[in-house]
Amino acid sequence: MYKGEHKVLIANRGEIAIRIAKACLELNQNFVCIYTAADSESGHVRFARENGGEKSLFCISSYRDANEIFSVADRSGATAIHPGYGFFAEDFRFARRVVKREKPLIFIGPSWRVIQELGDKINTKRLARSLGVPTVPGSDSPIYDELEAVELADSLFAFQREQGFQAPAIMVKASAGGGGMGIEEVNDPDEFRSVYRRIRNYAKRQFNDEGVLIEQRIYGFNHLEVQVVCERSGQKHVHFGTRNCSVQSSGNQKRIEVAPGFAPEEIHYIFNASGVLKSITEHSLSMARAVNYDNVGTWEWIVTQRGEPFLMEVNTRIQVENGVSAAISVIKGERNVNIVREQVRLGLGESMGYTQDDVNLSGAAIEYRIIAENPDNDFAPWVGTIDKFGWQEEEWLEVYTQVPTDRPYEIPTEFDPNLALAIVRGENLKHAKQRGVEFLNRLILQGQDRTGRKLESNISYLIDKTAALLEF
Repeated sequence: MYKGEHKVLIANRGEIAIRIAKACLELNQNFVCIYTAADSESGHVRFARENGGEKSLFCISSYRDANEIFSVADRSGATAIHPGYGFFAEDFRFARRVVKREKPLIFIGPSWRVIQELGDKINTKRLARSLGVPTVPGSDSPIYDELEAVELADSLFAFQREQGFQAPAIMVKASAGGGGMGIEEVNDPDEFRSVYRRIRNYAKRQFNDEGVLIEQRIYGFNHLEVQVVCERSGQKHVHFGTRNCSVQSSGNQKRIEVAPGFAPEEIHYIFNASGVLKSITEHSLSMARAVNYDNVGTWEWIVTQRGEPFLMEVNTRIQVENGVSAAISVIKGERNVNIVREQVRLGLGESMGYTQDDVNLSGAAIEYRIIAENPDNDFAPWVGTIDKFGWQEEEWLEVYTQVPTDRPYEIPTEFDPNLALAIVRGENLKHAKQRGVEFLNRLILQGQDRTGRKLESNISYLIDKTAALLEF
């Protein structure tokens, strides 16, 4: 289909830009990186300069300016665009423009039609229900009328009271939203109208679509994901297991991910955990087949304490935590699995070259998101300069970061203060947890802000949360 030699424009920043650039080099493909003035000291700029020279770097004013990105594509002679995650990664209009412009490019991600279909929570819910995939009770079409919304909310509150719920609650979501944004919980029926109006207005501002989704609030759940990888033909689909992303900030932003999603050999569950993992994997693949999914994607699930799974949404992009799934995966006996590399390779039209039978999953892995923040103060971000950053290299450890380890680094205020991703592998969950705590305790991370206040990070929080991973 595409194949051949390409030049991939990486329309992103930081550690994911580095990982994409490395994947291009491993595949003997050229790459181009972009950066803003605030990111001039980022590791992805340094990596591009050292591995591609100045011709592989272009300074732009904003990562969110599509016109600038296309201008760089034309000036650099790029043949493909990889959006990374965030920014334009799940924007079907951007993906459509990539392939339909006067000088068409390859979009390394799912086709724009797939992004459009699965990027809307309502469409995803309808498709899921048509295939017998369990979804959270609530609306399956966008609600634009306030009276209709109030009627549905009242019925959900009444249903929960009839079921003996001690604290009935519903979730109000922007149907076109994602990443934990545009979501509010309502506990008091009298507050529903004001929350509905607020989310509707937010959805109109952010997505130009006032559609709102109203669902029952599910309590005491674990957040699981299924990693799916597909060939550009849309006919071949495999999964790389499950992961558990239940350790999150107060703003529903993930902090620790674990693969696989449950550990029935080590933790007692009151349900058949292995059966649940198999079920959500099969359901995810059935949806991928139904829409001819044609690149990487993640099916997000919630599983209750009784083992009831409900599909939440589909993320039509590479995710931050892709590496933790790769860490437990083996393809045809080879453990060097790299899902970012697979995304680029398959996105450029290469055949998959393996089937589900060739993919084996073993051991356990933990991914830690190392962030300059204060978990005790509602995860408030810390801004300043990193003076020292380092760790002890281990064969069971991978660290992805844009922060230099040989010189000071000022955290850009324009972006979230994410410092690094660390992936720890072990023979089982207990082993991975031991190694994870060992890594975090040894990690060297020092800095100060302009007033001399010492760096604040979530290291202690990550250590504390490691003890009860995968438990309810």
